[in-house]
Amino acid sequence: MAGRTVRNSGRITPRAIRATAVAACAALALTACGSTKDSAGSGNDAGDGKGNGKVGVILPLLTSPFWQSYNDYVPKMAESEKVDALKTVNSNSDPSQQITDINNQLNQGVQGLVVAPLDSAAISAGLDQAERKGVPVVAVDVAPEKGKVAMVVRANNVAYGEQACEFLGDQVKTGKVVQIMGDLASVNGRDRSEAFRTCVKEKYPDLKVLEIPAKWESDTAASKLDTLLNSNPDIKGIYMQAGGVYLAPTLQTLKSKGMLKKAGEKGHISIVSNDGIPQEFDAIRKGEIDATVSQPADAYAKYGMYYIKAAMQGKTFKPGPTDHDSVIVKLPNGLLEDQLPAPLVTKDNVDDPKLWGNTVK
Repeated sequence: MAGRTVRNSGRITPRAIRATAVAACAALALTACGSTKDSAGSGNDAGDGKGNGKVGVILPLLTSPFWQSYNDYVPKMAESEKVDALKTVNSNSDPSQQITDINNQLNQGVQGLVVAPLDSAAISAGLDQAERKGVPVVAVDVAPEKGKVAMVVRANNVAYGEQACEFLGDQVKTGKVVQIMGDLASVNGRDRSEAFRTCVKEKYPDLKVLEIPAKWESDTAASKLDTLLNSNPDIKGIYMQAGGVYLAPTLQTLKSKGMLKKAGEKGHISIVSNDGIPQEFDAIRKGEIDATVSQPADAYAKYGMYYIKAAMQGKTFKPGPTDHDSVIVKLPNGLLEDQLPAPLVTKDNVDDPKLWGNTVK
């Protein structure tokens, strides 16, 4: 997940959704070819057999620049992949609303769904509904814990945490570093947090990790960072797991305390982020932060459309290299995940025109 803001809607909670969800069916069989150069599978009742049915696209939120960019890419990539995608639906950071959104799309007769799950476990209720109607689903950004999807389109979030750890470890040899974590109800938050923590312990034992559980909430990140800095004014590094929601509050908090020093200046706090949004690139150029891992919003949209079209045509895939510099892996729960490239961006390559963050305004 690239970041979200939680609100209390009074609707069914994710815990209640999990409690009532029907047990997930078996994962997609691995019966076809090993890359995106695919062949027809055994067929699928959804769609017209040519991948021409209408596709619903469900967003987790639109309060993050990352998801705003993804939303902008969706119609462009749908057109390029010749997918008839309906107007996107925003679940507004509410996992229970996301299940309602899935059911609403199914009731409108969509023949395919591309969903970016808010909660890795709760989403299974919506996946079960889609499976009962014979509608294939592609998950983007977050891998479901259970339920059936044709493909998970995602980057390696463990690598995010490891890259952030190694960057900070090389910059900060000893002392305190902070990781501002995402929502641990999301596999993304768990993967990034544990990978960073484990990497520091194994490779940089002279670093002490302080943690802020922020649930992808900008206000929570700002408040908890402010409190932490009051008692730990000697921190030397920060890892933000989602620049889309944590960049502005982190920089503002540091600035308010007179702790925002540019790279190369005495007292500079090394900062590495995740997302690859234009705002992070600008902050790197200004020396306010040092690096970010570019999460591929453009490729998420492109291959979300690619795989849902393939699924509607009855095609299936198996683990192995793809023809777009990624690899399909089989997850422990049996689902397939196309792990897309997510490069580290520093001052050395921040102006690379191939980075999606340099192609949007």
